[in-house]
Amino acid sequence: MFSFTINEYQERIRRTKIQMEANGTDVLLISDPANMNYLSGYNGWSFYVHQMLVLLIDEEQPIWIGRNQDANGAKQTTWLLHDRIISYPDDYVQSTTKHPMDFIAKILSEIGQGTRRIGVEMDTYYYTAMAHSRLSASLPDSSIHDATNLVNRVRLIKSDPEIEYMKRAGKIAETAMYAGIQAAQAGVRECDVAAAIYHAQISGTEEYGGDYPAIVPLMPSGIKTSAPHLTWSEQRYPSEETIILELAGCYKRYHAPLARTVVIGEPQQRVSDVADIVVEGMNEVMAFMKPGVTCEETEAVWRKAISRYGLEKESRLGYSMGLNFPPDWGEHTASLRQGDQTVLKPNMTFHVIPGMWYDDFGVEISESVRITEGGCELLCNFPRQLITKHSSIDTAS
Repeated sequence: MFSFTINEYQERIRRTKIQMEANGTDVLLISDPANMNYLSGYNGWSFYVHQMLVLLIDEEQPIWIGRNQDANGAKQTTWLLHDRIISYPDDYVQSTTKHPMDFIAKILSEIGQGTRRIGVEMDTYYYTAMAHSRLSASLPDSSIHDATNLVNRVRLIKSDPEIEYMKRAGKIAETAMYAGIQAAQAGVRECDVAAAIYHAQISGTEEYGGDYPAIVPLMPSGIKTSAPHLTWSEQRYPSEETIILELAGCYKRYHAPLARTVVIGEPQQRVSDVADIVVEGMNEVMAFMKPGVTCEETEAVWRKAISRYGLEKESRLGYSMGLNFPPDWGEHTASLRQGDQTVLKPNMTFHVIPGMWYDDFGVEISESVRITEGGCELLCNFPRQLITKHSSIDTAS
């Protein structure tokens, strides 16, 4: 059972080839597992070894090339004919003498692609300097150029089925956030809160189960809230503590991130004040986001809102997100920041994260949003407020 219809995969291929033509690419070598999944459906935890989806400008189906023991996984999860699935022997894996790019180059030469214009994803986590060196050396008659984010930009506008998956992910995120907040009590270990979140993320809802998110729960506490990307420890929460929970629901590799700031006991006045400013600015941004405005214009609304209180935010306000694999749920394309002229269009999706981090504390209250025909809608429905553990999460602190 594929995640999407074959017609949808073929439409994605068609749109990708339009970008290949514009990029001067005859052969696109895709190493990013999210892009591989987007075009072929391949879904396996095999991205720790080298693998490629080869998209040829003049052929209908891509070719999957990967490790021999993963070939059956490609047969089971992709829409490709089995003769389009090619595997390399295990002695190529982490060898000091052989490299999977040698094998991939050999295949390209054998099928008459060794002298063409080849695009590679230069700036991905999965395409290494050694991979590029070996591929280039093995294809001396080809013209290899950068095609980073070519497929990512095709992914910017989601189909209706993709949006449905992200809405399901949003429901899972709500459940996981609630589980984390309920578990976070004085005397409870941070790792046990992380376990509660994980259980909710994977269990999902009564209607559908969850997938593993591309990022683990981020949950700094106390002074560590000044650093947004810390995880958990075995320490127990004290009787008074500020905690940031940033997590995501994930369904069929589609994400809906959500962040909230939680306080055990009474919130410090500065935390409460910054949270109020963040919520006010977020409300104005939500009211502004709609088709036709740019990422830069959206960020300017936020910047103006917080400047009324003498605050500034150096980092971007948010980014496009959706389908992905570890280590990131972002799409690496549009960012809500100065200078990004990307025009918002219906069915683009963003994680809007107006986090404010100082030397000794931080506040995060984020939303996952979909651009609609007339504005934007939330993918998660969760109280947008500073959450205090001495009161209901349905009431503002």
